[in-house]
Amino acid sequence: MTAIKALDSTEQPTGYHLPPLPYPFDALEPFLDSETMWFHHDGHHQAYVDQLNKVIAPYPQLHNLTIEDLLRRLDEVPEDIRLAVRDQGGGHANHQFLWKVIGSPRNTQPQGRLLEALNDEFGSLTLFQEQFTKLALKHLGSGWVFLVINPENNKLEIMALANNDSVLLHKRVGLLICDVWEHAYYLKYQNRHAEYLKAFWNIVDWEVVSARLDNFYAGKQQL
Repeated sequence: MTAIKALDSTEQPTGYHLPPLPYPFDALEPFLDSETMWFHHDGHHQAYVDQLNKVIAPYPQLHNLTIEDLLRRLDEVPEDIRLAVRDQGGGHANHQFLWKVIGSPRNTQPQGRLLEALNDEFGSLTLFQEQFTKLALKHLGSGWVFLVINPENNKLEIMALANNDSVLLHKRVGLLICDVWEHAYYLKYQNRHAEYLKAFWNIVDWEVVSARLDNFYAGKQQL
């Protein structure tokens, strides 16, 4: 791995940008309402992008890295901003990941290699969902729950990470992510955390999750 180098005089720093939500704000109703989605995307996610850009502004050599590469190479980031990059960059990366794997309710189900892997590792899709939900309910405070694959043994795992920690910092490849920060659901579900987690399964885009697993086996790098 080469060190992060300063830009030369011909390169222009770009920083980070909020990707547009890939569907209308009301696309996830009735499971997530349009106000929550607007607040979550245009409010919280934008704030992470803005804060990340502010933090890295004095370091133009960081501006042209993808968010994935920035987090994978966190140990090369200047020490005085490393924690802020981990927090703000992780918030950006995790939300960017989330918008990709949820979408309009379509009653899709895991297929092919993904379904086989879930059956092999957890016994069935239902048992996987139960374990995933149980871990999310047990998680105290802000954070995320992930379905990941471990590249060392190609095994599926469920991980709960606090605050804005990223699977990229744990040498895992993310397949599915659930936001358990209160801002992800509080406008609609208030303190009914279990009800939100039950609704979550209706908006998982299993076709995308399956494609992420196929991309892993094809050697394509992704969050």
